Amino acid sequence: MSDARYNMPEEIANLFKKQHYALVGRHSGVKLCHWLKESIKHNRVCYKQKFYGIQSHRCLQMTPVLAWCTHNCIFCWRPMEGFLGIELPEPWDDPAALIDESIKAQRKLLSGYGGIKDQINARKLDEAMEPKHAAISLSGEPMLYPKIGELVEEFHKRGITTFIVTNGTEPERLEEMIKENKLPTQFYVSLTAPDEETYNKVNVPMIPDGWEKINKTLELMNGLPTRTVIRLTLVKGENMHNPEGYAELIMKARPMFVEAKAYMFVGYSRNRLTINNMPKHAEIKAFAEELVKHLPGYHIEDEYEPSRVVLIMRDDISKEERFIKL
Repeated sequence: MSDARYNMPEEIANLFKKQHYALVGRHSGVKLCHWLKESIKHNRVCYKQKFYGIQSHRCLQMTPVLAWCTHNCIFCWRPMEGFLGIELPEPWDDPAALIDESIKAQRKLLSGYGGIKDQINARKLDEAMEPKHAAISLSGEPMLYPKIGELVEEFHKRGITTFIVTNGTEPERLEEMIKENKLPTQFYVSLTAPDEETYNKVNVPMIPDGWEKINKTLELMNGLPTRTVIRLTLVKGENMHNPEGYAELIMKARPMFVEAKAYMFVGYSRNRLTINNMPKHAEIKAFAEELVKHLPGYHIEDEYEPSRVVLIMRDDISKEERFIKL
């Protein structure tokens, strides 16, 4: 029986709640980012702060489609065993109400730190209650939400920057956003295969034409009038091969940035992979160095060992443009 409030079966709603997700509205969710908590407790920040200048503790990690996706990626740390495929959860919540409820949920999740203010950075906690960045990437495929452009627009009206991370299987939605001029501050495509054979093995698509759709999204990215990033989530023994294939796909999109990032052995992915699938930072750096050889007009710009990630940047991007204007 479905939970009428959440538009999903009760056992799936409970699965997310057990993992400390706050369920929002009929189909959305919020979860405190690991690096938000690290920033408040230990003044350690995420790679996005080092690479792009955003503040980890002021980030709202949310999704408008908590349990719906077009992929069943073997490396996904989310409880995708509870994913509902592409059976979409109509009716859809209003974007403005969704933002209100997401911020309210974030504040509730943060409220537990109020009792230990002497052990944390109290100023950062206060600031975290007023998010300045929305990472629309928590779980599911955010581009399945038909009002994603309106959601971005509403965040921007409130002075909140937006980061969408998509798997690239919804190019039609991106076309709508381009046409309506409702693009996020930073648009990410998570590219996790250099060829179709690897894609089918690693991403386990639930749609028949996923590879074609990803290639279409990459083409649309080229010249997109916003900040663009391709993120490679690299899983040792699974997709950490064929740098030439990755390079060919990246050059279709010509993003401002490429992030070569290690798969992390956390969450539900531990049911499918082993710790041996998690590359060391040195291995990620070596792969990035090999990749850049096949990427004319790009160079390695930065790295962040705690997240096992290397930043590759297009040569025509200035040091100032690398950082987001807040």
